[in-house]
Order: sequence, then C-alpha cells, then structure tokens
Amino acid sequence: MWSTEQLLAYSRWSGYLTIFVAVLMIVGWVLKWGIRFRLVGVTGFMTVLTAGLFALSLSLYTRPTIPDAVRFSRVYDTGGVDLVVAVAPDINETQLAATMEQAALDLYSPGRLTQGTDQMTIRFRTVLHPEPGLSKLVYLGEVKRSLLSREDPQLQIKIDQKQLAQVMAAAA
Repeated sequence: MWSTEQLLAYSRWSGYLTIFVAVLMIVGWVLKWGIRFRLVGVTGFMTVLTAGLFALSLSLYTRPTIPDAVRFSRVYDTGGVDLVVAVAPDINETQLAATMEQAALDLYSPGRLTQGTDQMTIRFRTVLHPEPGLSKLVYLGEVKRSLLSREDPQLQIKIDQKQLAQVMAAAA
C-alpha cells in the first residue's frame, strides 16, 4: 500500500504533467493541429487523475498497530455507541489490554450515531465450553473512549479480573 508521502509525490508529478499537457493543448489550438481535440481529452483525463491522487493522499489514514494485540471479531455493532467484540478463549491479560486498545482505535468513527453521548463503549467477551454441548458467554471487560477526537488520551480500560481468571483457568 502506498504511503501518504508517496501519493503526494505522485500527485505533484501528475500535476506537472497535467500542466505540460494543458500548455501543449493551448499550443495545438493556436496552431490548429489535427490532434487538438484529443489533447483536450488527455488534459481532462490528467486533471481528473491528478485530483484523484491528491484527494486520496488527503484521506488515507493508516491506523497504528498495538503490540501484543490479538485478532478480534465484531459481534454486535449497529453504528451506535455500544459494541460487542469477541476474542479467543486462550487470551491472557496483556493480550486483552492490548486488544482493547487496538479495538478502540480500529472501531472509532466520527460518524457513529451518538444518541446524546460522546462516549463509545466496547465490551469484550469470549465463549467457554465447560462441557460438551454447553456454551457459556464470559464478559472480560470493556473500554470507553471519546467520540470527539481520533486520539483519545483518556481511554478507560476495565478488565474483569475474576472473569479473566476463569477464562485463563479453562484454557490451562
């Protein structure tokens, strides 16, 4: 994947080429060249291409990755402020904390329906199978973050130590 700096460089050089083709088009119209109509099309195409590259360089945002975070899957998300995420049952406390932080970064969106609150809550759960044919949902904790800014320095992470001990005992 291209970085923002690369896209800006490509859009700059595409802009230079667009200006060159536009000047060539004007010269073609003044001198009544036979390819002047084709030059209009090429200039229009280059303009759209340059604008697209520039817009892509502005909108591209790469999310940071948190070390020790494990894969998670979204179980419940209606586009509002409450989400439920599932993690594997063999997770430990450091992985859970890192995954909570990663999920808070990944699932943030300024377009979420706030419903009168500026806090997004992500609850974490896993599924244990204490005996064959029986499944038990275990909530491991939650993370609350602000919806007002992308970088939330006051991330509130709560881990239920009792439930986590139960999950770690079952995994052992």
